[in-house]
Amino acid sequence: MTEWQLQDAKARLSEVVQRANAEGPQIVTLHGKPAAVVVSVSEFERMTKRRQSLVDFLLSGPKWPDDLVEAINDRSTDSGRDITF
Repeated sequence: MTEWQLQDAKARLSEVVQRANAEGPQIVTLHGKPAAVVVSVSEFERMTKRRQSLVDFLLSGPKWPDDLVEAINDRSTDSGRDITF
């Protein structure tokens, strides 16, 4: 990533944007410390794209075979032992 001092980035904004598109993120510094990053639109969209939740991901998978679902749901109805308090 290339670093630009703020005054240079302002004077050469067109070049900063072109380099962000061609080379990747460009860091703009203020008083020698990173203050901002210029990124391409495609990179920004990739970073801000809403990701699928874990539940949605798991539910979007292939359907389980019926015999496997039956085996999972075929549980004992035994509720355990009685406990006296």
